[in-house]
Amino acid sequence: MVRVSNNVVGCLNLITLLLSIPIVAGGIWLTSRASTDCEKFLEKPAIVLGVFLLVVSLAGLVGAWCRISLLLWLYLVVMFLLIVVVFCFTIFAFVITNKGAGEIVSGRGYKEYRLGDYSNWLQKRVDAEKNWLKIRSCIQESKVCRRMEERNQTLNEFLRDDLSPLQSGCCKPPTACNFTYRSATVWDKPSGFESNISDCNSWQSDPPILCYDCQSCKAGVLANIKHDWKTIAVVNIIFLIILIAVYTVGCCAFRNNREENAYPRWKGHP
Repeated sequence: MVRVSNNVVGCLNLITLLLSIPIVAGGIWLTSRASTDCEKFLEKPAIVLGVFLLVVSLAGLVGAWCRISLLLWLYLVVMFLLIVVVFCFTIFAFVITNKGAGEIVSGRGYKEYRLGDYSNWLQKRVDAEKNWLKIRSCIQESKVCRRMEERNQTLNEFLRDDLSPLQSGCCKPPTACNFTYRSATVWDKPSGFESNISDCNSWQSDPPILCYDCQSCKAGVLANIKHDWKTIAVVNIIFLIILIAVYTVGCCAFRNNREENAYPRWKGHP
């Protein structure tokens, strides 16, 4: 009789196998349809993740239900490595997102963000020219600033608005610049203006430029990354508990396989 642990491992991997198919299909679809840097960025991770889940699930499924100890052993090795990787990434995510927070501005409903407030590791990744060009392109494609402009807010309405980190950092100049408000993304800069604040010099009311090359825009991106990574870290803890539970059941199934292979139970014998 097939042991309970073998059935559990087999069923779990069957579910994972079925989930991997649409992930691979989605990655292939993105490859054929992607036209922007943001879409192209997603295609390879989706395909790699889908193929990884497919192969590992097949190994666990066949190893558990067909009682092939070698495949089940390989499955357990991969699962152990995955547990280690997820654990390390979770700790890393909590460490690098420990620093950084928006600054409250007097008389404003929104916060402003400074690049120097975040961890050096995140700063270097976002500030690298190659990385920032892709991130900048994604922000422009999201039309986050255009949606701000479409609200047609008065100055008082704008000042009371709770802007997102990207809206605050990329779509308007810093409050310290003291530019004249015309609309959410149009601010008058005095002719020949020079400032010791680099973001004030970088700002332009031209829609393709705005504050996309400002340090505050990069800080806004990091504020989003910090929030997302904190969420991912919490989800990873739950995922880690599930992985450990599956790994434990897998170890029982592997032990069952070895016992069955070492002492086969022929029909009619106990």
